[in-house]
Parts: sequence; structure tokens; C-alpha cells
Amino acid sequence: MKILILGAGKMGSFFVDLLSFEHQTAVYDIDPKRLRFMYNCERLTTLDEIRTFAPELVINAVSLKYTLDVFRQVEPYLPESCILSDIASVKTDLQAYYESCGHRYVSTHPMFGPTFANLGALSNENAIIITEGDCMGRCFFRDLYQRLGLHICEYSFDEHDETVAYSLSIPFVSTFVFAAVMKPQEAPGTTFKRHMQIAKGVLGEDDCLLREILFNPRTGGQVSRIREELKQLLDIIDRKDEGALADYLTRIRGNISHR
Repeated sequence: MKILILGAGKMGSFFVDLLSFEHQTAVYDIDPKRLRFMYNCERLTTLDEIRTFAPELVINAVSLKYTLDVFRQVEPYLPESCILSDIASVKTDLQAYYESCGHRYVSTHPMFGPTFANLGALSNENAIIITEGDCMGRCFFRDLYQRLGLHICEYSFDEHDETVAYSLSIPFVSTFVFAAVMKPQEAPGTTFKRHMQIAKGVLGEDDCLLREILFNPRTGGQVSRIREELKQLLDIIDRKDEGALADYLTRIRGNISHR
């Protein structure tokens, strides 16, 4: 298959490495410097080169802020039969674009960052495939992700953004708060060290990814839940209410007992 990857960043590079030995692969980026270390693929810097390459599948791997703009820029240069795809962490507005563009499409979300995850051992990582879209496109990505050993979930566009807001924004924001209260002091606790390791991993992610998660329209509601829980816990602490604390611990232990 002729596959065009939009964006020569970390995830774009990952997909080039993953696909270029089995497919005729090209990568497009307006910055030639970002293409210097792309191997075993065609390196494109103009829209006319995209027309000449005539891809059968496009994987949009630019950051979410530019995903729709880049789709609109390259779309006039694509064959009518070309399947469009994205790997965006938030799907807001993508469904409406796909349904109006006239191309077949598939949307997925590999839920690992190339900074934090071990790309050589992804068996503990996850990927989401959106249930709407082209059947052949979904089969392509399902086979690809299965070969990587990823655990695959299937959600609609709306279910995806709700799930991402829950599963990513809550631990991300909790980690941000943990890091925000750090001070230059040794802390020998084992739990503290584990939290610190998680914080370094999360904050080692690309700022664009962190922004995408935080600016998910559904993130605000999840953060509000954290704020309410902190308010309740602080009230228990201030009152030194042993009974309320016991009830609180019973409730939250119940929340995680089935995980």
C-alpha cells in the first residue's frame, strides 16, 4: 500500500519506522530539517509531490492543533479513493470534518507517548479504534496494533473523548499537582519515589500532547471532580473527624477494589 504520513515528529517517525519496510511510504513536512533522519521512505516538502505520490492511505500525525488545517491543505492533492486517518488524542470536530470531506476515513488513538513508552515493548500499552469510519481502514489498523501487542478498545467518537478525559486528564492533573508542591528536599518514602517516577514520565511528554489532553472539552468536568474531592478531604483533615475519614477511606477503597 502507498502510505503518506503527515508530520515528521515523534509519532510520524514512529509510523515511518513501523510501516516503511512493508509498504511504499512517504512522509510530508514543510520543514526539510525534520526530514533529515527519515530513511527508507520518500521525503516530501511540497503539495505537488503529494499529488505525484498518490497515496492510498494518509496518516495525519501532526499535533492536534494543526490536524484539521493540514487535512484541508492536502485534501485537494489526494486521490478520491484515498483513506484519511488520524491518531489524535482528542477527536473534537474530527467526525464532522470526516463526514463532510467525501473521503473514506478511519480514526485511531495509540495511547502511548513515544517519550514515556518503551516502543520496543508495547504489550502493556493500549490503542483505541473509533467504531465509525471505513471497515477496511479499521481492519488495517487493528492488524497493525495487534502485531505490536497492543490491547485494543473500540469506542465511538463521543465515547473516546469521554474515556480519554477520564483516563488521562485525572492522572495527568493529579501528577501536575504533585509536581507543583515539590521542594528541594530529600524524601525517603517509597510511595513518594514511585509518584516522583510517574511525574517525571508524564512531564517528559511533549507539551503538545499535554495541551491536547488538558484542552479536551470534557477535561474541565473531570478536574472539577478532583477539586470537590480535595475540598471534602481537606474539611475532614481540618476537623480531624475520624468517623468521616473512615467512611471516606471505605468509599474510595471500594472505587478501586474491582480494578
